Amino acid sequence: MKVEQIYTGCLAEAAYYIESDGEAVIIDPLRETQPYIEKLEQEGAKLKYIFETHFHADFVSGHIDLAKKTGATIVYGPNAETSYDIHQAKDGEEIKVGKLTFKVLHTPGHTMESTTYLLQNEEGKDYAIFTGDTLFLGDVGRPDLAIKQGKITREDLAGFLFESLRNKIMPLADDVIVYPAHGAGSACGKNLSTDTWGYLGDQKKTNYALRADMTKEEFVEEVTAGLTPPPQYFAKNAMMNKAGYGSFDSVLEKGNVALSPERFEELVETEDALMLDTRNEADFAKAHIPNSIFIGIDGSFAPWVGALITDIKQPIVLITPEGRSEEVVTRLARVGYDNTLGFLEGGLDAWKAAGKETDSIDSLTADELAAKMEGKIDGEIIDVRKPTEFLAQHIEGATNFPLDYINKNMGRLDREGTYYLHCLGGYRSMITASILRSRGFQNLIDVKEGWHAIEKSDVPKTNYTCPSSMTQEVIDEAVASVA
Repeated sequence: MKVEQIYTGCLAEAAYYIESDGEAVIIDPLRETQPYIEKLEQEGAKLKYIFETHFHADFVSGHIDLAKKTGATIVYGPNAETSYDIHQAKDGEEIKVGKLTFKVLHTPGHTMESTTYLLQNEEGKDYAIFTGDTLFLGDVGRPDLAIKQGKITREDLAGFLFESLRNKIMPLADDVIVYPAHGAGSACGKNLSTDTWGYLGDQKKTNYALRADMTKEEFVEEVTAGLTPPPQYFAKNAMMNKAGYGSFDSVLEKGNVALSPERFEELVETEDALMLDTRNEADFAKAHIPNSIFIGIDGSFAPWVGALITDIKQPIVLITPEGRSEEVVTRLARVGYDNTLGFLEGGLDAWKAAGKETDSIDSLTADELAAKMEGKIDGEIIDVRKPTEFLAQHIEGATNFPLDYINKNMGRLDREGTYYLHCLGGYRSMITASILRSRGFQNLIDVKEGWHAIEKSDVPKTNYTCPSSMTQEVIDEAVASVA
């Protein structure tokens, strides 16, 4: 028996490869199929099944392309209705792979089709559970992604999740390994651990949602408290996973095309293409194409693309670090942005050599900001971190303007105003600056290295308040004020 977790840190997502006696299963694959096919060839195994734990909302699964290329059967649990062929497994059904058995455990709550796969080894002993977004390490899946107006509420879903955990998962032995679909950094839960696998017994002891003495009412209240609105692309990705999508190979062929500065500019004008600059924030601040948007490939790239670019079919042209265009196109496709039209060949150097205009973002250090604040500062300090980060500690007099909600809250700022922007380390503030600049805000100054530098400086700050000591009511109120 071989069980391998294939973890993708930029999405905080885990796929799984399980093999026995020359037959294999892949659970929750990412969009690109070639790495899985190469793995199968390397191991000399035949892919028999592709197990899907649910209709993923935070990425587009590669199950459809992978099934076409390998002949494997796609398996979902009960309640999964798709526009393509699947095996819709029954609750309690047993599926054989080599000398292994997978038992289907229908665990609705995160979504109604959510399913956990219990792996039993060659001896028939319960070995591991692949829980998808039902159970994480330290948390459980959020119950607000499958709401149906007038039919099912998040409280209903939380109630289903309580029953699923108590009746299907918690009765399993403590030495069963928990393999979830996500780790820390995913927006599918509130309190995910940095660990990517663990033992069920440890979760029974430490996971707040698995407390033995917890009532259903307490569970519903705690699981639904503090939920921020899900990113706008979640519902769109879930629909692509349910209804189908275009071939990733075609997306890559269309998107990984080198463009001259003239052709790049032509596509911006004729196709209304968005210019997406994926270099690092320092390079973008120094020089960039006017009206381009910065989302660096070396940060939380795909989730921020999905949160901020509201049209998933938006035509996109790229400015990428040298040699990384294919990676950028791939990572866009993972969250459903399939309409990339090419990348600027030669990058910004080629753009400048063609005699075309560039723009820049002013910046200053935390010490320089402190010096300005000794007198009357000539503008407003904007903290673009999340409300919980802002509540914990912030610059005196700063305004919380979370990047997460910038499209909704743009009207709160004055285009003629001067704004000093910061986040935790500089990534989110540069995204914010690029969006604001593209919409006519000229007087923007980025604080280099963000809070990491500010907390070591003489910039006046509020007293530190431990987030765990905040009441949920305070947190919910703060989130509601900016969401």
